[in-house]
Amino acid sequence: MVEVTERAREELKKALDAQVQADQPSTGLRLALVGPDEFGLGVDQEQEGDQVVEHEGAKVLIVETALAEKLDGITIDVHESEAGPKLVMSKTA
Repeated sequence: MVEVTERAREELKKALDAQVQADQPSTGLRLALVGPDEFGLGVDQEQEGDQVVEHEGAKVLIVETALAEKLDGITIDVHESEAGPKLVMSKTA
């Protein structure tokens, strides 16, 4: 299971709010593998079996079961960069 820090949930909620209207409660940001060791986020609907992370009643992150299993022990957090907040993944010790 993928862990998501509170700060990362807040940033994901901001990103979701910027892309989705409030009247679409089943819509969230899906984490997907887009290349070797490269992940992306896209607006999508929750599917049966998905891991769903919520924040303030919104589905801020949706992860397909198979990907969630591969990312077991991974934590998504936020690091500040010159360009602003950046989502990062790290292996939980």
